[in-house]
Amino acid sequence: MSNHKDESKEDPFFVGYLKVPAGLGRFLLTACIVFVAGFAGAGLLLGATQDDPGAAGFRFDYGRQTVTGVVELKPYPLLRVLQGSEQIKAGRTIMMTGQGKSGIMARAGQLDGKMATASGVVLKRGDLDMLQLRGGKNGLSAAGGTAPAVATRQLGRWKMAGEICDGKCLAGAMNPGRGLAHKACANLCLLGGIPPVFVSSQKVEGSEFFLVADLEGDEMPQEAYDHVGQFIEVEGDLESRGDMMVFKIDPSTIRVLP
Repeated sequence: MSNHKDESKEDPFFVGYLKVPAGLGRFLLTACIVFVAGFAGAGLLLGATQDDPGAAGFRFDYGRQTVTGVVELKPYPLLRVLQGSEQIKAGRTIMMTGQGKSGIMARAGQLDGKMATASGVVLKRGDLDMLQLRGGKNGLSAAGGTAPAVATRQLGRWKMAGEICDGKCLAGAMNPGRGLAHKACANLCLLGGIPPVFVSSQKVEGSEFFLVADLEGDEMPQEAYDHVGQFIEVEGDLESRGDMMVFKIDPSTIRVLP
């Protein structure tokens, strides 16, 4: 009885510098197709579980918007619009920001409580608007006239669930502009002076977006930076500046929600 093995019946074996055996080639092609299709399917399923970021972005289609109103610096630069434009109507209170990851506190510092003209491009998400100013005096300059007194209403103590975001990316500079994946970018924007916005899981007084301040009405407390991009519960005092809602949070009440 012969122990000689028939070499023609050996299993195919891959050698890098030789041609792939026919049987092994079919297996590799099938495996690659299954592998790619599996990852594509997993990506689609993962995407389907995410919230729709909604329509948001720079509204270049509006063209440059130029408006005049009263500047307020606390907690972050706002303009209470008195003379509006086609897209920013008189009576609005709008957040302002600079280009990139920069706020405008230094530029607006001498204009607190005074009349000013602001010019730039609008970022918009739903009823959240922000004006990215042009550079220098073309973007923000003193205007003539006496600034009228503007009313602020106190709306009491509230507990809300939601997320702290940087207002610029949230308004559409990036999409989705929120969530843990955006946390590092959001903190860079906030450290640069971009106004923070609390996105509530439910509307309060008709709004879901709230400019964030500390209990004294100044900039967002440092303790809150650790919780940017997280789903949290927090208590604070709510006030309205025209149609802009300000949520003055108590950082000691922050609780991360599952």
